[in-house]
Amino acid sequence: MSDAYVECLVKAKGSMLLKFLQIGLIVVTAIFGFLGITFMIWPALLIAVATGVGAYFAYMNADIEYEYLYLDKEITIDKVMAKSRRKRVGVFTLERMEVLAPVKSYHLDNFKNRNVKVLDYSIGVEEQPDLRYALYYEGGVKLILSPSEEMVKVLKNVAPRKVFTD
Repeated sequence: MSDAYVECLVKAKGSMLLKFLQIGLIVVTAIFGFLGITFMIWPALLIAVATGVGAYFAYMNADIEYEYLYLDKEITIDKVMAKSRRKRVGVFTLERMEVLAPVKSYHLDNFKNRNVKVLDYSIGVEEQPDLRYALYYEGGVKLILSPSEEMVKVLKNVAPRKVFTD
C-alpha cells in the first residue's frame, strides 16, 4: 500500500456570463419584490421568488473550485461550489489510467484522434506557461486537470511509465 497523500485545490475561472446573469437576476428580484410588496401584486412576488432562486443557483455555479486528492493509487476529484457545497465528481484509479501528460505534450499525439468524452476539471483557461495536464482514462474519458507539482511528482513515482512532465 502506498502511503502517499496529496491534496490540491484549484480555483476555476468563473464565467463572466454567469456573473452578469447573477447580477441581473438580483436586480430583477429586487424590482419585482418591491413591486409585489408595495402594491400587493401576487404574480410579481412569484416572479421575485423564481428569480431569487435563479440568482442563488447562478451564485453557486459562478464560484467553483476543484479539489484533487491522491491516496492509495486513486485520484478523487471533488467540485466545491461557493465554498459551501461539495460534490464528488469521480474517483479514478491509476491502474486504469493510460497516460498523464501536459496538455500540449508530444506524448499525447497517439491519443489525439480518439473519440473521447472530455471532462474539464482545471482552471479553465490557458496560461503561459500552460500548467494543465491531460489524463486519458480507460473507457474513453479525457480529463483536463491542473495538479500541483507535488501531486505530479507523487503520481510519477507511483506510475513512472504513464506520467510524463516534459
